Amino acid sequence: MPDRELGGTLLRIAREAIGAEFGLRGRSMGDHEALDRRGATFVTLLLDGELRGCIGSLMPRRPLGRDVRANAVAAAFRDPRFSPLAAAEFETTSIEVSLLSPCERVRLADEEHLFSQLRPGIDGLIIEYGRRRATFLPQVWEALAEPRQFVAALKRKAGLPADFWSTRVNVSRYSVTKWKETEFLSVQA
Repeated sequence: MPDRELGGTLLRIAREAIGAEFGLRGRSMGDHEALDRRGATFVTLLLDGELRGCIGSLMPRRPLGRDVRANAVAAAFRDPRFSPLAAAEFETTSIEVSLLSPCERVRLADEEHLFSQLRPGIDGLIIEYGRRRATFLPQVWEALAEPRQFVAALKRKAGLPADFWSTRVNVSRYSVTKWKETEFLSVQA
């Protein structure tokens, strides 16, 4: 399935999954081979250009169609940073679906080595230390364009001090293919 067609299908699945929670009926997911393959996705909700929810999967553990559906509902109703999406917000909330590439472990000598390896705007990053773990999608580079800033904010998200570093920190990266509803307005009309 070409990327554009897949993107339109995933966006429709996400919108219809959220709509179903409000009692709205949608079409079925369709019968696309790509939807049956395991995939890891994040679904991001934006209201008036501001983050309204974002939940996802880092590892491909379930079929792509089911992963998008589950993450859309979780982003709308179970993101702990936000109250559940209200029915009145649903129509004006825009959706973005990100399909993650497989994660790749970043081999590091130290934190400076990490900064030198990062590809701003391309790399999504996962930081792990003990039981603490956090990720930023590549889209976060739009707000945190400098690698030191990006990594410091990611460490804080993981519950670590911004200046923390240890040889036991594990870092992985991934890229995404993303689709936004705003790019498909003419398709949806």
